[in-house]
Amino acid sequence: MNRLIACLTAVAALALTHAVHAERADSEKPVNVESDRLTADDAKKVSVFEGRVVVTQGTRILRADRVTIRQDADGFTLAVAEGKPATFREKREGTADEWIDGEAERIEYDGRKEFVELFNKARLNRDKDEVRGNYISYDQKADFVQVQNAKEFVPAPGREGRVRAVLQPRPKGDAAQAPKGPPVELRPTETPGPAR
Repeated sequence: MNRLIACLTAVAALALTHAVHAERADSEKPVNVESDRLTADDAKKVSVFEGRVVVTQGTRILRADRVTIRQDADGFTLAVAEGKPATFREKREGTADEWIDGEAERIEYDGRKEFVELFNKARLNRDKDEVRGNYISYDQKADFVQVQNAKEFVPAPGREGRVRAVLQPRPKGDAAQAPKGPPVELRPTETPGPAR
């Protein structure tokens, strides 16, 4: 049983290394997992946490209805969090108070590729910047984010499935020049058409 708990803790720790440049110190902190149920298959290296799942490690918090964690033969982690929505939050590396928040109905993490995908009603916030779409992918190695209306991009008629973004201007020089007040709210256009 102790071997199983140690294995689950190691797998959960690897699963939490998702999102945009999280604090490196988080990876060295203990992992705490709470759920209503746990099913673990040590032979297949699969653990399923169900019911109000909360995984924490340092500044990282993942909440979902169900989290499935698999470990491949080389020890890399594949994790899938599902919820209405599944959410995560963590502090960005090297910043005083900048956080990454995200949510989607499904969040998938591939530890080998260092790649995160958010599916269905996906949202990703960094500080006051926000992107929304039905599919968001983040390549941690390349520091590259892609947002679209579906994983396999097919232009939708009208406004359905459009990507939305709010990007705040970055201060030049003195941080005191940072914009004050709430972020701008995006509203859908009444009819699609050329930019004006």
